[in-house]
Amino acid sequence: MELLHPVLKNIFFDSIIFDFGAVIIDIDYNKAKLSFEKLGVKKFDDLFSKAAQNNLFDNLEKGLISENEFRLEIKKYAGIQLQDEAIDAAWNSMLFSIPQARFTLLEQLSKQLPLYLLSNTNSIHERAFETQIDEQYGYKKFKSFFTKIYFSHHIHKRKPDLEIFQYVINENKLNPHTTLFIDDSPQHIEGAIKAGLQAFYLQYPNDIVNLFKLKNP
Repeated sequence: MELLHPVLKNIFFDSIIFDFGAVIIDIDYNKAKLSFEKLGVKKFDDLFSKAAQNNLFDNLEKGLISENEFRLEIKKYAGIQLQDEAIDAAWNSMLFSIPQARFTLLEQLSKQLPLYLLSNTNSIHERAFETQIDEQYGYKKFKSFFTKIYFSHHIHKRKPDLEIFQYVINENKLNPHTTLFIDDSPQHIEGAIKAGLQAFYLQYPNDIVNLFKLKNP
């Protein structure tokens, strides 16, 4: 494996923890905003943004509230009648697909070192992207690339809190100093660094496909 990014060339690592949204799967937060606004949910940015979420979304991602409780809060905020299916569709509209090149990269990387997936997500999104990935590649095959997958709503912890990084490190007996964490959110990078991980902030136009050149794919 040859490292193409100059920062990575100065880092020794023997395992990788990947973020999911905007690192592996394409997402567009603005699409959800527009979808909710079409439903009549005004000023959705006041309720949700990528950089700073209110407790409703934090609690959903930690699995501390149910899907129905989440939908009820959306309805209260909107002040209008909304169908549950419409709320889910608007919420899921931010999810797109995994480009073939990234899928291939993960398949090849998984043959060379342990990979982990660590994502702030929720049960509504999980059903949606499982279906999408299954139709595109086969979800079972995708899961096979990772030694372990961690979704925040299953373990009741979320990034950038230190405890979620320590949880993954401890459960897998990882050496944080030789574990690379890749994420597109600066606050998550800060949390990973506090946990002692080697952290790489993935910013556009960088793509994980452009970070590695694999030998003998």
